[in-house]
Amino acid sequence: MIVAGIDTLGSGFLRFAQIVGQIALIITETCYWMFKPPLRIRAIFEQMSEIGVSSIPVVLITSIFTGMVVALQTHTGVSRFGAESMIGGIVALSMTRELGPVLTGLIVTGRVGSSMAAELGTMKVTEQIDALYTMATNPTKHLIVPRVVACTLMMPILVIFADAVGMLGGYFVSVFLLDINPNLYVEKTFELLEMNDVTSGLIKALVFGNIVAVVGCHQGFYTEGGAEGVGKATTRAVVIASISILINDYILTALLLGREIF
Repeated sequence: MIVAGIDTLGSGFLRFAQIVGQIALIITETCYWMFKPPLRIRAIFEQMSEIGVSSIPVVLITSIFTGMVVALQTHTGVSRFGAESMIGGIVALSMTRELGPVLTGLIVTGRVGSSMAAELGTMKVTEQIDALYTMATNPTKHLIVPRVVACTLMMPILVIFADAVGMLGGYFVSVFLLDINPNLYVEKTFELLEMNDVTSGLIKALVFGNIVAVVGCHQGFYTEGGAEGVGKATTRAVVIASISILINDYILTALLLGREIF
């Protein structure tokens, strides 16, 4: 039993080391081919449309209701201290610093990360990626670079939309349902919100966008086992990217606040 446990532990460690090595290889090759001509601008814009524009509806729906819920929950707490005027600022800080980038990252992971893994995984098991090698075309430059660049660039834009719509949802609930003075709501929002709050969320968005693309491409690029393998790769892409976003959210928050990570 002890030997079997050690064998399982060793196999798991080797698998983890293999995954880390594969991801590091993808990141290294992406950085190399990203700046090597010819630049595939059209492919990047196509991916930006698919990743960014097509994700706007679900991001906006998620954000507006998140802002509304935050306003309601905040009112429940601050009303005990007679600080209802602070709701606008609290909603704005919550959306820009935390909820906007994290929820957008998770939504894009479910929609885009899974799509990348499924698409590249299908190409892998049907030997289309091997065909690119045969035609002297580098798959990293042709398939991965446009997706990583597009996802990294579009995530902050989606977060800006999410922040704005989330604050709008909080305004709607506060003014029309909780009878808070609209001028006071807006005044407190701009009084508490600083540019640093917005930029910290956008920095997180850049990192999250890169994580979603790299994990999705990695899982698709190294898919094995036919159609079943594609399904497993898609699931792993969503799970790994989601966990990575939450872990990196804590690390980035600590670094941006100047605090110790552990």
